[in-house]
Amino acid sequence: MPLTVLDIANKEFKTSIRGYNQDEVDEFLDEVMRNYEALIRENDELRQSTAGMGEKLEQYRALEQTLQNTLVVAQSTADDMKQAARKEAELIVREAEARARELIQKAEDQVVRQHAEMDRLKRETEQFRARVKSLLESQLALLNQGFSLTEHSSPQALEPSR
Repeated sequence: MPLTVLDIANKEFKTSIRGYNQDEVDEFLDEVMRNYEALIRENDELRQSTAGMGEKLEQYRALEQTLQNTLVVAQSTADDMKQAARKEAELIVREAEARARELIQKAEDQVVRQHAEMDRLKRETEQFRARVKSLLESQLALLNQGFSLTEHSSPQALEPSR
């Protein structure tokens, strides 16, 4: 299940002796949350942009239909004019289709890049979480080791040497 902005905002860590500075962790989580929100907004904008490109494609198709209707009207003129108009219309249609394909390809490329970026950020987040967990576990082990040394030593051993 993907991580949400609310998950980041509501994440609370247990406090421990010699743990991370809570203000620094909170600041970092705030920064992660802001960046994550920005990525979500950017992803939404790209989706809207893709939808807008679909509308443009429909406009190009409508233009193509208009051109085909124009060809029907042009058939009533002389054969030379029909030939010239047909060639011009075919050229415009090909250019419109080529442009539409180009716009669709760019939109698909943007979506692929955004998905790759999102996957990269997810991997980095998981790596960060694993490092933090490992560090916290090692700190806890050191802390537990310190307590066990204290329990087994005599009170004189705890006093500093003079």
